[in-house]
Amino acid sequence: LLSDNNRQEKLEGVDALMTNLPGVCIGVSTADCIPILLYDQKRCACCAIHAGWRGTVKRIAEKAVQRMVDVYGSEPPDLIAQIGPGISLDSFEVGNEVYEAFAEAGFDMAKISCKKQKSHIDLPMCNFLQLTASGVPANQISVSQICTFKQHDTYFSARRLGINSGRIYTAIML
Repeated sequence: LLSDNNRQEKLEGVDALMTNLPGVCIGVSTADCIPILLYDQKRCACCAIHAGWRGTVKRIAEKAVQRMVDVYGSEPPDLIAQIGPGISLDSFEVGNEVYEAFAEAGFDMAKISCKKQKSHIDLPMCNFLQLTASGVPANQISVSQICTFKQHDTYFSARRLGINSGRIYTAIML
């Protein structure tokens, strides 16, 4: 077992955790970023993913599915996914550099963005598309309709409340 300091050091900057150990709770903290939980019902393994815009551009959800395949022998059709509360398309206004990062990463911009006064990106949809592209059946992916920015009175939103707002902890345990 790791000491608290050692655990903190090892987990700093980690955007996904997975386990097949019963009774071990894993999770991610967010305040507008997208939390994703994966559960392999046949191999009894799970994964918690923090998908901010940078992780989403780098395809963290796809990489997490592949890692579960590599480590646990998971098969994507056996995975159940939950995309948790996070910032919505309407609220996630981005600058040109973020928009271009998604375009350069090969995302279908017609499916994941819209133009208002500025560009907006749909992070939940980006991650949904990554999961389906990885072989997770669409009917096994639930997507929360909660926008943390719009519902900042109930959920923490770093964009609305500032970087020192609280955090939402999304967890899974076998």
